[in-house]
Amino acid sequence: MNKLAFLKAGAATAVIALTVSAPAYAQEADGAPEPAAQSEAASNEDVGQAIVVTGSRIASAEVDSPAPLQIVNEQLIEDSGVINIQELLLENPVFGTPTLSRTNAAFLTSGTGIATIDLRDLGSDRTLVLINGRRVVSSLAGSSTVDLNVIPTQFLQQVDILTGGASSLYGSDAVAGVVNFIYKTDFEGIDANAQYNITERGDDARYQANVTVGTNVADGRGNIMVHLGYSKEEGLLSRQRPNTRVDDIDSIFFGGEFGVPTEPFFSSFPPQGRFITAGGPFTYDPSGNLQNCFDSNAPTCTATIGSGTGPNGFNRQNFRTLAVPVERYLFAARGTYEITDDVNFFFEGTFNNTSSSRIIEPFPLESGGANGVFPTGGGYNIENRANIDLNGNGVLEPGEFGLIVANPLVPQEILDASEDSNGDGLRDIGFVRRLSEFGNRTGSTERNFYRFVVGLEGGLFDDRFRWDLSYNYGRVNENQVSSGQVNVPNFRDALAVRAEIGDENGNGIAGEAICIDDDARANGCAPANIFGEGALSQAAVNYIAAQGTFQTGIQQQVVQGNIGGSLFELPAGPLGIAAGFEYRKESSFEDNDALTNAGLNAGNVLPDTSGSFDVKEAYAEVRVPLLADTPFFELLEIGGAVRISDYSTVGSVFSWNVTGTWQPVEDIRFRGTIAEAVRAPNVAELFSGLSQTFPSGLVDPCAGIGASGGGALGDNCRADPGVAANIAANGVFTLSQPDLQGISGFNGGNPNLGEETARSYTAGVVINPRSFDALRNLTVTADYYNYEIEDVISGFPRQFTLDQCYAQGNQTFCDLITRRPGATSNNSAGSIDLINALSVNAAVLKTSGVDVTAQWFTPVGLSDNDRLTLRGAYTHVLEYDFFSLPDADPDPSDGEIGTAKDRFTANVAYQTDDIRLTFNGTFIGRSFVDDQFDGPRAYEIPAEFYLDAQATFFATEAFEFYLGVDNLLDNEAPNILSGITGNVTGSDTAADVYDVFGRRYYAGVRLKL
Repeated sequence: MNKLAFLKAGAATAVIALTVSAPAYAQEADGAPEPAAQSEAASNEDVGQAIVVTGSRIASAEVDSPAPLQIVNEQLIEDSGVINIQELLLENPVFGTPTLSRTNAAFLTSGTGIATIDLRDLGSDRTLVLINGRRVVSSLAGSSTVDLNVIPTQFLQQVDILTGGASSLYGSDAVAGVVNFIYKTDFEGIDANAQYNITERGDDARYQANVTVGTNVADGRGNIMVHLGYSKEEGLLSRQRPNTRVDDIDSIFFGGEFGVPTEPFFSSFPPQGRFITAGGPFTYDPSGNLQNCFDSNAPTCTATIGSGTGPNGFNRQNFRTLAVPVERYLFAARGTYEITDDVNFFFEGTFNNTSSSRIIEPFPLESGGANGVFPTGGGYNIENRANIDLNGNGVLEPGEFGLIVANPLVPQEILDASEDSNGDGLRDIGFVRRLSEFGNRTGSTERNFYRFVVGLEGGLFDDRFRWDLSYNYGRVNENQVSSGQVNVPNFRDALAVRAEIGDENGNGIAGEAICIDDDARANGCAPANIFGEGALSQAAVNYIAAQGTFQTGIQQQVVQGNIGGSLFELPAGPLGIAAGFEYRKESSFEDNDALTNAGLNAGNVLPDTSGSFDVKEAYAEVRVPLLADTPFFELLEIGGAVRISDYSTVGSVFSWNVTGTWQPVEDIRFRGTIAEAVRAPNVAELFSGLSQTFPSGLVDPCAGIGASGGGALGDNCRADPGVAANIAANGVFTLSQPDLQGISGFNGGNPNLGEETARSYTAGVVINPRSFDALRNLTVTADYYNYEIEDVISGFPRQFTLDQCYAQGNQTFCDLITRRPGATSNNSAGSIDLINALSVNAAVLKTSGVDVTAQWFTPVGLSDNDRLTLRGAYTHVLEYDFFSLPDADPDPSDGEIGTAKDRFTANVAYQTDDIRLTFNGTFIGRSFVDDQFDGPRAYEIPAEFYLDAQATFFATEAFEFYLGVDNLLDNEAPNILSGITGNVTGSDTAADVYDVFGRRYYAGVRLKL
């Protein structure tokens, strides 16, 4: 199983135009600052003004971050033309594959339309997202995952990206680092834009319109800013791209070449039905004629009844979604008011409404299996016992009880070929059927996000210290409605059918098929005819259909106070200190409809979950300058922070960091950090009940095992009665397509979980050769990072569970696996039914790598005030190892799909007074399929390079017009086909890693007054 997807499910490049970690001083080009090449204190426009930037609570006029800090400013956001800030950030190589995005959420039961980020591929729950340095309420129930749809992109002044454990400063969830979205401040005027996007194929249209208005009030003592934004992304269906119109599977499963599709590879759940009898299978040919053979993909099958015409399977791709549509409304406001010379009142407010929807193929229903209509035995009785008033006298008499009657809707040929397989004296069959009469499965989701912050801030002791006190409230409500599934008890009633004796239902038509159960008939039961496409009547559909509902509520309250400044002067500079406290309370609930809770809608069993926790925290930070302005010691500084947190769930935890900066000469600065961070379990990890999932990409280790041999693996496999029966019938253990696709399992929380503990190291150098005029505008950084997380909260990966059970003979893991003891209507004896995974503190995760960034800008001289800027950011992953147990063999992910060893981005921008031209390139290095699938580096995915371009025309001082092209080279996503680990269902690729849209264009206008 893919470790990254596993970790993210368990938790749930420098942007091409991204500035790199910048030097400790503002850079200037011939007297004019380059707007996109600012210092790490990017918003500090007034030299000497003390500010606080991400990574420290101590205000300082010049901030040299000891941890790698990257900044995305307003100019870079405009250059990208993005609708959602997630699109921009995911190009940065420090970010991993998103847990949730438009292109990987169509098949999820929750989270549709959410956009997430995670640093270092460590999971969204290990990346702390802040707005203006304060927490943001999650949009995914039970987790700390923040939805970037709530971020008003055009209201942003900058985005700070701090990598490295920052729990000591910001608390839990900052294991991988912090992403701090900073709103504009003290803005006066109007800033508006409108933009339209369309793909070259004429689909997935996107629209956005935004306006920000700011003004000073009370003679300049206050400022109020308001932002209104609207965006809509129409979505993309699989049938709108030629490579994803038809169901396929990778040819390697049939001895062919990797990455070459075998198509069609239709589903064996057809809308006309497939019926399994003692005399063989039955279905209907494309003309609607009954035939006693079935083949999902072949053009013919051997039949003695009917034509034997095929293929008889179903093309699911025609109904699937590649990218879900998302529509959002945003309101944001920020204001300040000077109460006295030393005390300011401030407030922030954000409201977001996000609507999203999904469409996937009609529901596949079977008689047997864990989610079948008859899960115990899988047999559908086509004969039934019924009490019938044969003489119509209104009284049941001897001889009228328990009469065996055949279902009149069953074709005679199927009835004749059927037997009593379960010993109840009634003939039965198995069936699978696509419920096309119910229409596509759909889901519509609406999320409302509310967040406001109020507080006071000011200065003490002639502004040597700055303080703030705030209250932060956030709430998210989600309502989801889905269609296309069934009420299983009602379906059972509708399948038990007999013919009328006379006109029992009183509608004037004698001899009709009616539901046997009197109570069911009284409640509107209509007979379910499953024999043939379109055979289900609308009355039956109305009785059987089940609308699904899902509601969530998430609430966060934070009271926070901070104070920091200069305690006194040391020979090398001021001794900086900061301290503060935080009280946080979070609660969350998920509420599914009753049928979903019980698994009686033929879908996943999903429990209701609710829980809450609170935490009291206190921290202190110190920064000590040891030497300054001394030969070989332009600056030598150490610092550190500690944080004590008391959780209502896991008790007291402790985090800390130690930092150091050495600048031997003006042009070179060395920096490093050592940190211990913690992450407390979230509500879902603690309190979630058993929820059903259908993992993909698993390999059954018993496949191919014969009646003897195979060593310990063979013995352990044959010990299962179902596997033994399969071998006896086939010679070797043989699995079918439905067996491979029919593995399910349950995930669950654990109230006894403890915290995760992470140790991280960073060491780097910043080079800015200001001593050389030709290179004074060049900045290069290189940083090594190393993380080790212990007691990782997760369930055991299912492939690991299979290996531990059968290859290692570990009974603890065998207890998590359930195999089918005998064949069902759709699955083979011995095939895997369930593999469960419950959260524990057991795993270890290690990752390390190197980040290199560079930027350079210079006047060109082609026109007045022109400027050329070059930027690049590169990340090389040295290792990414997941250990399911501390002493287990590592499961490496570095170099696998979604965690390429090498990624970089590069940007070229040329600007004059009249025009700005940018070219942005993103490189994803060659990758390999997860080694758990078929061994290490067995199948290679080629490297990919995407190129984007934008031209902005400055028509007047107030108006700008811009045009852009994304994926200028129209690169197609690499084939990562069905059945391969990393495939996102419906996309034929890893749609959360590679571009599935193709070349696309946008145009817009900006107004700045």
